[in-house]
Amino acid sequence: MDQNTSPAPWPRVAVIGAGAVGCFFGGKLVRAECPVTFIGRPGPLSSVAALSRDGLYFEGLEFQEKLRIDASTDASAVSAAEIVLICVKTLDTAAAAASLAPHLRQDAIVVSLQNGVENAAVIRDALRSAGRSPLPVVLPSVVYVAAAMPAPGHLKHNGRGDLIIGPGADPSLLPAIDRVAQLFTRAGVPCRISDNIDGELWVKLVWNCAGNAVSALGRASYGLAGSLEPIRRVMAAAAEEVSAVARASGVRMPDTDLIAMGVKLAASLGPATSSTAQDVERGRPTEIDSLNGFIARRGAELGVPTPVNHTLWALVKLREASTRQQ
Repeated sequence: MDQNTSPAPWPRVAVIGAGAVGCFFGGKLVRAECPVTFIGRPGPLSSVAALSRDGLYFEGLEFQEKLRIDASTDASAVSAAEIVLICVKTLDTAAAAASLAPHLRQDAIVVSLQNGVENAAVIRDALRSAGRSPLPVVLPSVVYVAAAMPAPGHLKHNGRGDLIIGPGADPSLLPAIDRVAQLFTRAGVPCRISDNIDGELWVKLVWNCAGNAVSALGRASYGLAGSLEPIRRVMAAAAEEVSAVARASGVRMPDTDLIAMGVKLAASLGPATSSTAQDVERGRPTEIDSLNGFIARRGAELGVPTPVNHTLWALVKLREASTRQQ
């Protein structure tokens, strides 16, 4: 490129959900001067209210910076966005997609930055039920970031911060995949394109099911959980069950030692706690039904035993109920 040539204009981006994932990836885009609008729930104590009033304090591993943020509680604010990042909890996916349906550009690219393996399908179903035809492009992604919101408008980044996307079985999605990858790469976010995005989603589910509930139930960091041999055995047993359900579902899993990689991942995340642990401590609903609960249900459908995942699911549900009572 000629050094006098100006870079291409940034696409307009909307981030749906102002939790840790939305604020990390949206904040990285804002810091790179991409035009971003955050859209979230109303309320004086909501994250969106804090972002509108005070901006985002991004406490990163390499920098700490206050970012000015454009934020709204009106779903129609998505109407100008060329790329829409869905960053809500899995239990809010359908409602969020339905609220956006009347306002999405026809050429919008919708990307799920969420835990679990079903979100892209849930988004498509919700948009279809809301009358969108034809549907915009909806892409799944695999998110690896350890981050938390100590207070509304304050993001603390603890580790990693990268994405995996891919077209799955539909090669017509490659132009949209390339566009999203270029967006994040330009903003300094590593974004890998995979030819097996379903397998990548299930690999993340393996590690979520192995670590999230354990962190929540033990009130412990990933690093501490991974350092204790009895806990590593529980995590390994949960991971083996998820892998068995994946294979029974026809998913092509990577030929690698997921247990060893999981232990290494836990060590790399160090003092970070799981999103499930953070939700339980704050008395919020967790995503456990889309993690260990999903594996328990899917395993029952396929005749694959999942006693460890069922137990972890049940115990997190018990802790949620107990926290609500208190």
